[in-house]
Amino acid sequence: MIDILKGVNLYLIGMMGVGKTTVGKLIAEEIGYRFVDTDEVIVKAAGKSINEIFAENGEAEFRKLEGDVLAQVCAYTKLVVATGGGIVMQQQNWSYLHHGLIIWLDSPIQIILQRLAADDTRPLLQDADMESKLRSLLEQRQPMYSQADLHLIISATETPEDIATRILATIPSILKQQ
Repeated sequence: MIDILKGVNLYLIGMMGVGKTTVGKLIAEEIGYRFVDTDEVIVKAAGKSINEIFAENGEAEFRKLEGDVLAQVCAYTKLVVATGGGIVMQQQNWSYLHHGLIIWLDSPIQIILQRLAADDTRPLLQDADMESKLRSLLEQRQPMYSQADLHLIISATETPEDIATRILATIPSILKQQ
């Protein structure tokens, strides 16, 4: 796999709760890449949680930080990068994402809802009707997600290991097409 990738970064995009971080760590370990979660880098750089950034500075400031982090990350090679769900909504971020292979992890809303039911760390889901909010966000983001190099629809029965294996098995065919 290393020979095929030639150091190209893998960028995992998709809605919150689809497993970008979990799957990304597995892929990085399997192929000997380093793993980066853009949300974790933002939290470390800002010295506060994403909820605190949203509350104190607003979503626009968070998105600016997110773009800055992505710009810095794309300067490196041999990375698997788990991105925030909304990173695709800023046009300038696509110039960074296109430095690597973009993989859209796509999961049905019901699976995401089950995973995030008890998660209060998602500022965009601080809503009485979480399902409607998720559907609305997905509707806005789907046209952007669909620009990914690889679209992987995840089923409820797949484990993170299954998903990582499927991604790694599919990458060679994607790289040949480009």
